[in-house]
Amino acid sequence: MEERHVILTYRLDRDTIQELCAQLEPDLMSPIRQPTGIPPLVQLPSVLHFLASGSFQTTVAISSGMSQPMFSKVLSRVLSALLKHMQSYIVYPEVGDLATVKADFYALGHIPNIIGSIDVSHVALVPPSRSEQVYRNRKSYHSMNVQMVCLADQYISHVNAKFPGSVHDTYIMRNSSIPYVMGQLQRHRVWLLGDSGYPNLSLLLTPVRNPRTRAEERYNEAHGRTRRVIERTFGLLKARSLMYSPKKVCQIIVACCMLHNLALRRQVPFLKEDDQDGGVVASVEPVESEEEEGEEDDVENRNTVIQQYFQ
Repeated sequence: MEERHVILTYRLDRDTIQELCAQLEPDLMSPIRQPTGIPPLVQLPSVLHFLASGSFQTTVAISSGMSQPMFSKVLSRVLSALLKHMQSYIVYPEVGDLATVKADFYALGHIPNIIGSIDVSHVALVPPSRSEQVYRNRKSYHSMNVQMVCLADQYISHVNAKFPGSVHDTYIMRNSSIPYVMGQLQRHRVWLLGDSGYPNLSLLLTPVRNPRTRAEERYNEAHGRTRRVIERTFGLLKARSLMYSPKKVCQIIVACCMLHNLALRRQVPFLKEDDQDGGVVASVEPVESEEEEGEEDDVENRNTVIQQYFQ
């Protein structure tokens, strides 16, 4: 295959696929170190093609020379192997990198000390019958409510795919690793950017709901320009429905985020064929967050930023 066709088919280049296969090979072999019958260098590309194309299992299985039931087993095996390495692919910025991260965000909208843009997106799924209502979101379909944080270059620094669609965004954030990580970085005076569905917290800057001054309007405009990076990142993960169980959907989401970061690290070009969208598949529907009742609003940090940078 020509390199362009490799990237269009798998969203990774040839060398990256081979290196990733070498990393995963111990987990794609049987316990007695014998091939499963399908070589790792067939297992991994078949799954990459499935994730990149959003095609049906049967279609990918046929093109890979295996049955659909066998591909289903291969999919589970490759996803499990990938997730063992999650902490090597999805990581928060190191303290030594904060200055660069903040500078990159400042270039987007001139808001200082931002180290991440946060948002959630609903990923459709087939719910378990015994807890169907838990997965029904406010738009009345079943989903996982996926939280993600990205950097200015669209590198994903955090993903939380543990909570069903009925759970509110703020609850997910409070029960993720974000409060702990941001607490550790508090002395560096850094913030995340979130939409108006989040409360104003010491770790988070949100837009002014009803701006009354030109400074507040300028701040909101800058906030929107800066925060759009998370919307574009979700967009790269393509809007499709993943009709799987919650566990499998969570595995696919995290795996897609890992592969997205790997492609950025290796500077794999984002290619499109004709008018078809490209990118890694992770069934997403960006939604406007809904404010949770009873949240305390701490606007001191936001007011300080507005007064110092947008007057």
